[in-house]
Amino acid sequence: MCRFLLAKSKQPISPKKILTSFAKMAEKSKAFDGDWQGDGWGFSWLEDNKWKEYRSLEPIWKEKDKFAKFSESNIFSIHARSASFPQHKNNIEYNQPYTNESYSYVFNGELKGVTLSVPGNIGSQKIWFLLSDYLKKMSLTQALSKTTDVLKKNSRNIQALNIGVAGKNTISAYCHYNQHPNYYSLQYSDNPDVKIICSEIIDGFNFKSLPTNSLITL
Repeated sequence: MCRFLLAKSKQPISPKKILTSFAKMAEKSKAFDGDWQGDGWGFSWLEDNKWKEYRSLEPIWKEKDKFAKFSESNIFSIHARSASFPQHKNNIEYNQPYTNESYSYVFNGELKGVTLSVPGNIGSQKIWFLLSDYLKKMSLTQALSKTTDVLKKNSRNIQALNIGVAGKNTISAYCHYNQHPNYYSLQYSDNPDVKIICSEIIDGFNFKSLPTNSLITL
């Protein structure tokens, strides 16, 4: 149960303004069970056609002094973590986004009774492994559809399954939820200059809600 944001701009921009708005949202945001989004955060951005990463175990709103230090970019992703289990806290390797040569990935949701056997210590890592494997064989849209279809067929219960992926030219997200729509529905802003997909609305942009069982690419 986390918060994430994907952003794409026409020209490279400083991420400071969006990071600040996202941090403000994350600090106020509470999950339906009252949990906070303060178990660390991560940021990935495209620079010289390569993904760069920053991760911290501090809540994102406590590191606002770092926002101005990040390079300008036209595509980036942010993730504020809410660890599902106490034993999964305080491990920076669990912080998203996760990246490979081509993509930056973020996830939020809750799946129970998953019968798949794939590498990874926590659910978000396992989903990333599955998605990465399909991305070797098919397009991003096809890989997202295949990944979510396999997860649905092999899970006893899914509260929500939201996956966001930033490529080098686009941002995409799959949104699926069966419970708590006010918390799990994704929001998107399709402005000409800056396009955003986010777990909740942030200041400075006009948003629309993404329906459940939908895939969007901006």
